[in-house]
Parts: sequence; C-alpha cells; structure tokens
Amino acid sequence: MLAVHLLSFYFSKLQEDQIKKVDRFLYAMRLSDEQLQDISGRFRAEMVKGLSAESNETATVKMLPTHVLSTPDGSEKGEFLALDLGGSRFKVLQVKVSEDGKRKVEMKSHTYPIPDAVINGRGTDLFSHVAESLKDFMEQNHINSRKSPLGFTFSFPCRQSKLDEGVLLSWSKNYKARGVQGMDVVESLRQAINRTGGMDVEVLALVNDTVGTMMTCGYDDQRCMVGVIVGTGTNACYMEELRHIDLVEGDEGRMCINTEWGAFGDDGVLNDFITEFDREIDAASSNPGNQLFEKMVSGLYMGELVRIILLKMTKKGLLFKGQVSDALRTKGKFQTNHVVLIEKNKDGLRNTKEILVDLDLNPSEEDCIAVQHVCTIVSFRSANLCAAALAAILTRIRQNRKLKSLRTTVGMDGTVYRTHPQYPKRLHKVVRRLVPDCHVRFVLSESGSGKGAAMVTAVAQRLVIQRQQISETLAAFKLSLEQLQEVRDKMRIEMERGLRKDSHSTASVKMLPSYVYSMPDGTETGKYLALDLGGTNFRVLVVKIRTGLRKSVRMYNKIYAIPLEIMQGTGEELFDHIVQCISDFLDYMGMKNTRLPLGFTFSFPCRQTGIDKGSLVCWTKGFKATDCEGNDVVDMLREAIKRRNEFDLDIVAIVNDTVGTMMTCAYEDPQCEIGLIAGTGSNLCYMEDMQNIEMVEEDEGQMCVNTEWGGFGENDCIEDIRTKFDREVDEGSLNIGKQRFEKMMSGMYLGEIVRQILINLTRRGLLFRGHITEPLKTRGIFETKFLSQIESDRLALLQVRSILQQLGLDSTCDDSIIVKQVCGTVSRRAAQLCGAGMAAVVEKIRENRGLDHLDITVGVDGTLYKLHPHFSRILKETVRLLAPKCDVTFVLSEDGSGKGAALITAVAQRRYAEM
Repeated sequence: MLAVHLLSFYFSKLQEDQIKKVDRFLYAMRLSDEQLQDISGRFRAEMVKGLSAESNETATVKMLPTHVLSTPDGSEKGEFLALDLGGSRFKVLQVKVSEDGKRKVEMKSHTYPIPDAVINGRGTDLFSHVAESLKDFMEQNHINSRKSPLGFTFSFPCRQSKLDEGVLLSWSKNYKARGVQGMDVVESLRQAINRTGGMDVEVLALVNDTVGTMMTCGYDDQRCMVGVIVGTGTNACYMEELRHIDLVEGDEGRMCINTEWGAFGDDGVLNDFITEFDREIDAASSNPGNQLFEKMVSGLYMGELVRIILLKMTKKGLLFKGQVSDALRTKGKFQTNHVVLIEKNKDGLRNTKEILVDLDLNPSEEDCIAVQHVCTIVSFRSANLCAAALAAILTRIRQNRKLKSLRTTVGMDGTVYRTHPQYPKRLHKVVRRLVPDCHVRFVLSESGSGKGAAMVTAVAQRLVIQRQQISETLAAFKLSLEQLQEVRDKMRIEMERGLRKDSHSTASVKMLPSYVYSMPDGTETGKYLALDLGGTNFRVLVVKIRTGLRKSVRMYNKIYAIPLEIMQGTGEELFDHIVQCISDFLDYMGMKNTRLPLGFTFSFPCRQTGIDKGSLVCWTKGFKATDCEGNDVVDMLREAIKRRNEFDLDIVAIVNDTVGTMMTCAYEDPQCEIGLIAGTGSNLCYMEDMQNIEMVEEDEGQMCVNTEWGGFGENDCIEDIRTKFDREVDEGSLNIGKQRFEKMMSGMYLGEIVRQILINLTRRGLLFRGHITEPLKTRGIFETKFLSQIESDRLALLQVRSILQQLGLDSTCDDSIIVKQVCGTVSRRAAQLCGAGMAAVVEKIRENRGLDHLDITVGVDGTLYKLHPHFSRILKETVRLLAPKCDVTFVLSEDGSGKGAALITAVAQRRYAEM
C-alpha cells in the first residue's frame, strides 16, 4: 500500500515538475485576464477603424459589409441550392425549407475533391471544376425542372457591394488560383455555369462561411447574431447597426459584418503578444506578415506551432534527452489532429506516446507529460485569443443597443471547435469571465455553412417578396403630382361651391362666414376673458393687451379636463361643466365681480349669423353631446351662466380656433391672412373678398371665412385616393362618412390608420411573425405621437423597438424598419394633402387680387405641425410645388387660439365703436 502511495506521489511530483518546466519555457503564451481584456480593447479599436470610410483602407480588420440584412425569422420556405468552397474539398447541397410552419429543413449533399493542381492553377479552371461538380449534383438529384436559387459560400475575404457580388481581396488557406484576386467571384461562377451549360440556376447570394454559420444557427435560435469559425482558418461575423457602417449607404436596420479577424495584428498592434514561435511560423508561411491572428489561433497552424516548440525544447535538452529526429525537423509532420488526440481526457498520454514514436522519437513518461502540456498551452492560448476578440464583438453589440446586459447566441463551427475535447469549454469559460454582462449561449452549427448559404438565399428571397408586398400595400398612400394637383383643383371647386348660395348646402367644404372683418391694427388695448374649447381639455384665460410703443399681450390661464362622459352626455351638462370651470377660474383670479368682454374659441363647425352668434353644424374630435347640433352655442353658454347665477359676462365673439390662430399671428405680422390648424383636427381659414361670399349680404371689404375643410370629400369627390384603411378608420369613428379629409390627415386619426395597416401586414405574416397582440387589436392604442417619435431622425431603431414594446409588440429590427416606413408613408400623405389644400387657398387669394405673384403669411398651430419631425417640411414643399406663383411664409402661433379670441373680441369692440 505504501508503495502505491509513493508511486502516486512520484508521478504527481514528476507531472508538476514537467508542467513547471514547460510553463517557464512558454511563459509568453500564458495570458492573464488583464492581458486578454487589453487585447479585447485593441480589437474593439480595430473594429471602429474597419467600419470607418476614412480608415478602412489602412485597417487590418477589414469589417467587410456582407449585405445580409436579416437573420432568419422562421417564415422562410422553398428549395435552394448551395455551394460551399473553402478547403481541400467542395460541397454541393440541396436545401428544402418546409412550408408548413414546422421550421423543418431537409438536405442532400455531396462532397467533391479539389485537386491541388486546380487550387494552384488558373482561376477559370477552378470555377469550371465547381460548375461541373454542380451540374453532376443536379443531374444525380434530377434538379432541373425550374430555375433554382443558389447561395455560394466562399470562405475567403471579399469586398461586397451587394449580396450577389464579391471581389476577392486575397486568397488564404493555401489557395493560389491565378487571375481571381481583384475579380468578382460571383460573375466568375456565373460564366463557368454558362460555359458548362445544362443548368437553370440563379446565383442570389455570396456568403462567407462565418456568415453561413450564423445564419444556420439563426434559423433555430433567433437570438443568434454572431458567427465564429475556429477550424483550418478562423473568422467571425456579427450583426452591426447600419448607421455605424460608413462603407454602405443607409442608416436603418442592421447588416452582417464579416470582420476578417484573422488579419488582426498585421499592423503590429499585437507585437508584444507575438512570440518567437509565432514569428517562425509566419516567416515560413505562404503569406509572411499577413493573417497573424489566424496563425496564433487556427487549426492550419496549431500543430506546426507545437512542432516548432518541441523542436526548440529538444535542442535545448529539455525533451527527448536532446535527441532530435528528422521527422521532428520536418514542417507539417506534427498536425493539429495530433493536438486533439493528445489532449483527450482518458487516452491523452497513451496517444502522446504513440504520436511521438511515429515521429521517430523515444519519449519518456516525463516527455509525454511535457508534450501534452505544450499542446494544452498552445490550444488554450488559441481559445483565449478567440475569446478576447469575441468579447470585443459582444461588448460592441451590447453598447450599440444601449443594454445593461445582453442575451445572445453565438453560432460556432470549425474542426478545432468541433473535435478538440477541451476547446469549447475553455472558450466559453473565458468569454463569460471577460464579459459578465453578456449572457451567451454557444450553438454548434450542425449542418455547416452550406446550409447557411441556402438560408441567406432564403432570407434574401423572403425580404424581396416582403418588400414587394409592403410596397404594394403602401402604394395607395403615395400620391403622384397629378393626384395632388387634382386634390388642389377639387378643393378649389368645393370652396367656390361653399361660397355660393345655390350650392352651399351640398358643398363638402362649408366656407362658413366668421364675421371677423379685419386684423388687429395695434391700437387694441384692455383686459379680456377668453375660453378655448376644442378637445379633451378646456382653457380659461385672462388676456391683457397693451398698446403703444411697448405693445404687449400678457395671459393668465388654467386648464380643465372635459371627462368623456361630459363630452358624450347632454349639451346642458357640457355647458354647465364649462361654466363651473369659469367660476373656478374667476375665484382663482379674484375677478368674480368683474364684468369682462369675453371671446369664446369654439373649435367645431358653426354657422354664424354674427360675430356673437354661432349654430353648431356638427360635432367633431370625439364630442357627441346631445341637443347641441343646430343650436346657437353662445345662447347655450349664456343660459348656463344664468343657471349658475354667480356672475355675468359680456360674450362679444365666438371664434373658431383656426381664426384665433390667424389673429394671433396677424398681431405680429400684418401679412398673415390665413390660419391653419394641423393637430388633433385639421382646418383652415383665410380672408376672403366680401363680394365672393354670397351667404352674407355685404359686398365691401373682406371677411375671414372658416373653410371647415375637414369635411372635404363627403360628397365622394376624393374617393379615388381614399384607401381601404381610411374606410376602416371611418367606419370605426363616431361620425361615419363625415370629415373624410380630416380623417386622412389629422392627428386624431393618423395613428389609427397606421394601426390598421400594421394589423393587415401582421395578418399576412409580414410583421411581428404574424402574431397579432391584444393591444394591437385595441382601437386608438397607436397614438399619433408615436408617429412623431418613430420618425424622429435622432431616434435609433432600438428606441423604435422600445416604443413598440410599450404597445405589447415584440418587434425585430426588420419589424421596426417596416413600422417606421408605414408611419413615414402615412404622415407624408397627410402633409401632402394639407399642402394641396393650402395651394388651392393661396391660388384663390392670388387670383382674387389679380396678382402675378402673391406674398402671404400663414399662422399655424397644432401638435402635428409643431411636433412631427417632417410634416412642416413636406407641407411647405407641396405648397411650393402646387402654387409656384405664391411665396408662402409659415409662422408658428406660440400663444394659441385663446389669445386670438381676445384679439378678435378687441377688434370687434373697436368695430362697434366705429359704427
């Protein structure tokens, strides 16, 4: 028993001594976590260089755009061919992706050898060999009944300007075929297929093997955003934000970047980590000075690196009693598969002895232990370096997406990763140590990069079909110049009809006289009470106007909510609530006993017979209070004040919010003769010649006309540009068939139009993986403010996704791009329609005045105009396009229609005083 313990102690001591001996000799290859973090930081800096247009040319890590814009989402289907070229053998595959939603993939494949003479011969011979192998595969499997889409995995550095084009930058992995470098390899393949003949094939995608790995794993795990190969060569790819890729146009979405990390260190950035053994490997290689990182990591060099170390140790008398065999001196005799066998858990030492004996060496037990430890250090360093670079990629993805922690999957492939017994475990452990804020799942690619090429092709085909279907859906919202001109002309016709007695009753644009005859002239002064009712909030104001050299307007106000039950209750309840708010405000201001002139901004269509008389034509904006339509709202307000019997008010004027906006801006700019509201609702007013207003007896001077253009189209005159989504929104509204123009362009409805489109696209499987959530089914949940947020130029897609997640929509990057496209299309049409209507108005004013050119100012208010990032620009562009003889200036109303109501009251009092 004692003998056994002594033997065990001796063997442990022997092993410890041998390990220490090797550790001392290879100390430079053993990397601490601090050193790995340093390397990771250097790699991140190289990534930035490669992504920048300014530094890409000199960057060693090329960060090549692949033009792969999406990973699989599970909806891919069809039959695809794939070619996989990247080593001493060449594979042809047929990949069938199921159509039954079960995410099933069936594959047939055949491997063809590539003779050394072809690898080192002419490029045309290489591609002819590939084409002939493809033809043989197709004939064997009877694949020629229809055109076959094909993906080409080409595992060498290529610069791609699109998915089906790639210029070879340099050969690697001992390939030296002449006349290929600098050429488009897809075109070379197509020419070879044509020369060979007998094949109906369409090459749709060129794919790096790393990208293929990511796409293969991504089909089964949609979190997979990274692909890594550790085999004969090594490389990585990942999904980068397009806005960071200077080498391609566009900033929406993501694109897969082929890092070509094998060249990391070629510029000297790793010199302090490169050992004498690495330098010897490099000097003896076919490409000295290039692919230095790959030479420290990959399987092509791992066995040779071990051989060089063993040779040097032997020459120093540290192994094999200093006896060197010819085999140990021979390059390539010690291979990476020997490292794999030596590091096996159970049979490692036995395998070590057999391999060393095959190299004509006579190893002792301690020699075998030392050689095994050399292999461990070399392969562990490879895993460490790979982990450091991968940690850099994961950190970049996490930072790109502004996440505290990242949950993602890395697709892995390559013979070293697949066959080495310790490599995966070491790599995983180090990565998790270096990036504790990244929760990483590693998935082995079961089907290789050939399946990945087919998946890239399938995704490309899906995206083409998807884009086509989405474009067809949104086409109805894209208005041509002719359509916009027609809207302008029809608006003009309806305005004329609204102004005439004989057609006013049937006109869809009511052209209501406001009895506002003139603009402020600067002499207005005094203190006024103003009310502003136009939405779910009601505002009460005191407005103090000062005239003279120091002209000013000061306002004091409070905002009160109008509950839904009041909005849709009885008229008496509504006006009693309004008077209650007025009473509270007068108490707040200490003015209960002060009798002030009052202007009432009432932002609903009213037929006025005087400045203080207005009968409600119809409710809009969700109001449905009964016993109001057809009644004089000023009288209803007076009756409610009497019922309260607390105070008395002098109601001088009833004002539409559009008129109030015009008057507010006209106080500062005398050229302001138009008021526009582009917010929850939409409306416009302007100064019309009295002689054209047949509804009013007078002929002299001008009067402001409230167009109430929201009703444009109620006589079906714009049915040709209304979409099925507009009709769905109309049918779900409180006033079906009414306010058709407003429902196509105002804030109350744009979000609902978008929601209807999103439901349609989702039902058709084009969005959100075909899953319609309960929130998406909820009317009104997609508010118009979301359009403004989503279309903001400063907002990254990650934030768009966050907005969608608030609505219960778990969107992919592709989904976010589509939603942004939908929002942009809907809001652009709204702005263009508003511009077409405005063009009709300014052209009418110009012609009224017999002018060749009109300079005029428009006062504007409304959340859509104020907050949407593009609405105002598109509106102005449309007006310039449709009314080229009019120079229209838009001025934003900062003080709203409450100030306008006070000014109208002041102007009306001045007019009464003059009469």
